Amino acid sequence: MQLTAREMTVAEVDLIVSYFHNSTPEHLETLGVDPARLPTPEAWRDHYRRQYTLPINQRATLLTIWLSGDQPIGFSTSDKIVYGDRAHMHLHIVNPDNRCSGVGVACVRKSADIYFERLKLKSLFCEPNAFNVAPNRTLQKAGFKYVKTHMTVPGPLNYHQAVTRWVIER
Repeated sequence: MQLTAREMTVAEVDLIVSYFHNSTPEHLETLGVDPARLPTPEAWRDHYRRQYTLPINQRATLLTIWLSGDQPIGFSTSDKIVYGDRAHMHLHIVNPDNRCSGVGVACVRKSADIYFERLKLKSLFCEPNAFNVAPNRTLQKAGFKYVKTHMTVPGPLNYHQAVTRWVIER
């Protein structure tokens, strides 16, 4: 399987919108996502279209797509960006059959490389739900270091939950 990661184009953001809106309530709970907090598909697309009009150093997000051959298998998003310093990333494998298969490690590494290069980062954080074993193992295998486990609302889609903070620095 040839895996690649690259910046997602604005024409590809439906991968993200569809992933969340078509996920089961059980999967969203595993992610720590409150379905009531999902933006409407059009509002989400509008948000990304606006982001793509901004210079990279002013964006609130940067998106990567993960491909096996030419087929999307997952994506990563970054937010809480302080250009030239730090950002947070999120990771998602779209097809349940590809989860826990090891592809995430390579894709996370490739996305991290993109974030460090494009956002001129020193530190990249990730805070998956503490009880979602797969992303926590993936981050550790990808070279992230454990920082702490704590209670927080990690983002606008999430409810209050235990998360594990990971960091990679360059």
